Amino acid sequence: MVIKSAEYLISNVDWTKCPVADKPEYAFIGRSNVGKSSLINMLANHEKLAKTSGTPGKTQLINHFLINKEWYLVDLPGYGFAKVSQSQRRSWEQMIENYLRKRPNLMNVFVLIDSRLTPQKIDLEFVNQLGEWQIPFQLVFTKADKNTQLETSRNVKAFLNKLRETWQFLPANYVTSTVKKTGRDKILEFIAEMNARFQGIA
Repeated sequence: MVIKSAEYLISNVDWTKCPVADKPEYAFIGRSNVGKSSLINMLANHEKLAKTSGTPGKTQLINHFLINKEWYLVDLPGYGFAKVSQSQRRSWEQMIENYLRKRPNLMNVFVLIDSRLTPQKIDLEFVNQLGEWQIPFQLVFTKADKNTQLETSRNVKAFLNKLRETWQFLPANYVTSTVKKTGRDKILEFIAEMNARFQGIA
């Protein structure tokens, strides 16, 4: 897939105010500081599309971007270590849950996992929650360039082995580096396939 255009559309706290659900949509979510904005910018081939920040928890809304005038890319708030009150965190969680479970044109959720780390409980819990909600998702292991190939491979394998303890079938996964643009083509290829499927359904 060639990215010809990428534009910011709208940010919301309420899924009912999201753009009309007439195009396929793909959401990106992960623990705070996992490199989500950098990955989105890499995929969209637009350095400043999503705001990158050294401070975890900067994304606080459901952010919609329109890609190639054909599909929506959605940047969701991170889960985990943002320094916010318990009530604020709960309202974020409710906002994300409502969006994930009720948005009719959501084709896939890309869950970002930091490839530098051993399996984190918070990531495993979120993935299992998606499974319970029966929401289609895939795993994106980020920041592969910050590790040796062996360390990345070891951490990815450990995470997948953890999932094997409770999952019969493992989700597809990608290893990415925004520096080397690793994984970009494969993710966009999958999105192109899903877009074609959406057109067949619509």
